[in-house]
Amino acid sequence: MSNTNALSARDRIATLVDENSFVEIGAAVTKRSTDFNMQEKSVPADGVITGYGLVKNTPVYIYSQDASALNGTVGEMHSRKIVNIYKLAVKTGVPVIGLIDCAGMRLQESTDALAGFGKIYKAKAKASGIVPQISAVFGNCGGGIAVLAAMSDFTFLEEANGRMFINSPNTLDGNYTEKLDTASAAFQKTASNVDFVIEGEAELLESVRELISILPENNNGAAMTEESLDDLNRTVPDFAAELKDTAAALEDLSDNNFFLEVKAGYAKEMVTGFLCLDGMTVGAVANRTAILGEDGKETEVFAPRLTTAGCEKAAGFIQKCDAFHIPILTLTNVEGYAASVEEEKTIATAAAKLTAAFAEADVAKVNLIVGKAYGSAYLTMNSKHIGADMVFALPDARIGMMDADVAAKIMYDGDENADLAGAASEFAKHSSTEAAAARGYVDSVIQPESARKQLLYAFEMLYSKSEFPIGKKHGTI
Repeated sequence: MSNTNALSARDRIATLVDENSFVEIGAAVTKRSTDFNMQEKSVPADGVITGYGLVKNTPVYIYSQDASALNGTVGEMHSRKIVNIYKLAVKTGVPVIGLIDCAGMRLQESTDALAGFGKIYKAKAKASGIVPQISAVFGNCGGGIAVLAAMSDFTFLEEANGRMFINSPNTLDGNYTEKLDTASAAFQKTASNVDFVIEGEAELLESVRELISILPENNNGAAMTEESLDDLNRTVPDFAAELKDTAAALEDLSDNNFFLEVKAGYAKEMVTGFLCLDGMTVGAVANRTAILGEDGKETEVFAPRLTTAGCEKAAGFIQKCDAFHIPILTLTNVEGYAASVEEEKTIATAAAKLTAAFAEADVAKVNLIVGKAYGSAYLTMNSKHIGADMVFALPDARIGMMDADVAAKIMYDGDENADLAGAASEFAKHSSTEAAAARGYVDSVIQPESARKQLLYAFEMLYSKSEFPIGKKHGTI
């Protein structure tokens, strides 16, 4: 059940929507089961409030589970109300927001409740890629409800009282809640299941409002924010100093320093999130080698390598951007793949997914090489070779097969008389931004302080981009 200090299901809706804009649908609907003395129990609205309203003037459909009505459990009519919301959302082309606080399946309704779960899954799957779906978890979200939440495009979890799990902590082999609470926000923020962990219900709902304001209403809409008052020619003098922590660099690039990081606590070496350039929403994917504290000192350090978790995080984000016509910016600084026995089990497949996600995305794609760009890991990171529309590089970026010293040692392995320093110097000439630009692999070498305006202009020129590839249903990777 929800914490007694939590907002009610109706209060959550009222806090989320623009004032006096919510219209309820199906208020009189309730259970029809009489098994297990259900006829004696009151379940107002069958435990879920459904309707539509405005969020920052964007129309949305909403369902909010009521933990005070039979613990918000999902029964036959409860699920029918949610499915109805989805049918209307797909017809009208507007987002769906689910406010989740639920003890799971209603056991008293048995297979009827189970069938209801399946119908919600089907409705969410059919709506996927048509309208944005957002889940916000305020209380319990376990078992099949966790699957429901994870089927959304973006999932929020309230830090204090939100609990998300497939199996409860005490049912996991060798584990118990006091040892490791795998349902807690502290654990989930480091996993791939949630996109945002926010402390406070009002604060979480305001974050949902912010996200809705930068997303398109559907897959035929445009992702535009309000008119930007930021200087289009603003320089970013601190950009070069921020490149280790690319989340900070992206914030500096964006209109009014807005950056909404997605899955910030998971696979931290790969940054994903949204920024705005002249009022245009842009999805960002960036390699990160450090997290910088407020004093500018490194608090965490990462190797400039692609990991399984980082590739999968980025690939999923790119697919969402592409589905809703949101252009993509990459900041590339990668020298290879993570090297460990465990990574070797999965990294090839994960890198393949990321490569395919970039290659198949037909939105505007711009890449800025800010550090190393070596080998096939570089190819994967939105290189021109797999479809980037524009590629920029900073003057000291390095583009090539690998580090020059390592390459010299490999090429002259066993040759005791080889001039390794000379060979490395020669190899380095072929790894310069000038060499890449001479071959057309880099469109322009830019100064770091001019990065904002150069990228902004590129996306504005690509705004009307359209591709008409040979038709296919989907890839098989």
